[in-house]
Amino acid sequence: MPAKAAACAACHGTDGQPIMPVYPIIAGQTSRYLYLQLRDFQEGRRKNEVMAPLVTGMSRDEMRELADYFSAQKPPRQKFAANADKAKLGKAKSEETLCTMCHLGGFAGQNEIPRVAGQNYDYIVKQLTDFKARTRTNDAGSMTSVANTLSPQDIENLAHFLTGL
Repeated sequence: MPAKAAACAACHGTDGQPIMPVYPIIAGQTSRYLYLQLRDFQEGRRKNEVMAPLVTGMSRDEMRELADYFSAQKPPRQKFAANADKAKLGKAKSEETLCTMCHLGGFAGQNEIPRVAGQNYDYIVKQLTDFKARTRTNDAGSMTSVANTLSPQDIENLAHFLTGL
């Protein structure tokens, strides 16, 4: 485990599996995505009052080492019980908005596009809401554009669908 991973463990767990559902599961996420998020926090393109001070002064090699470590961990089995009706509506919305064009089939992610399958419900809701409100903008506009078309109910349905995968 990289030395800097100890600071990550408080929120994300030592293996990238957080205890609190508001934090993202980073276990098994693509290394490139994790590295880019760390860099975006460091350079102020992504805002979070907890993350910003943790990445201040971190070298690119340290960020890559963390990204590689957490990407090699196994994502947990999701404990959240998705509502089947909401998940069905979320699946339909994901097809309508062409989510798999970027996140791929099974929502496994690729390169700088995150794996969202099995991600924590609360985290998905917050991120989609933040993209819609334009308080998260480190996406080159793609997620902001998609989220702008979503209603709060769409966001809830998508979160049930994605968390249940």
